[in-house]
Amino acid sequence: MSHKIQLKINGIHYCEEVDSDLTLLRFIREKIGLTGTKCGCENGECGACTVIIDGHAVRSCIILAVEVSGSEIITVEGLASGEKLTPLQQAFIDEGAAQCGFCTPGILMGLQALLNEKENPGDDEVKQALGGHLCRCTGYNSISRAIDTVLSKSPK
Repeated sequence: MSHKIQLKINGIHYCEEVDSDLTLLRFIREKIGLTGTKCGCENGECGACTVIIDGHAVRSCIILAVEVSGSEIITVEGLASGEKLTPLQQAFIDEGAAQCGFCTPGILMGLQALLNEKENPGDDEVKQALGGHLCRCTGYNSISRAIDTVLSKSPK
């Protein structure tokens, strides 16, 4: 069975007919061609597919596209403003937090959702935002340094 959905992704409106079992991850990657959102475990455990839906970090592999019709979604491609990176993206580069890069989009989205919600989150909130994001390369030290860099520059 198919359904008509309407989504705003990275500021662009989409109105599409989709199968009722199509995940948001597959819609983003296969229907509109944004491949920054990664397909990892496809059961919500690795965090690679995290996007921001209506202000909240959500695993796009475990939510159906029809469930979020009418929502505003930001993918990793929607973080930067043209060539200008967000402070978080720049900190990831400066601190070497993106090694193989596979987990990076999901981690960026989870942390950015937190920063959008709270200007100066505490350590426990940062740890919670990183919870469920699996990274096999960095050991999380460079990721921690990147978020610390951003937080040290934010107003207290």
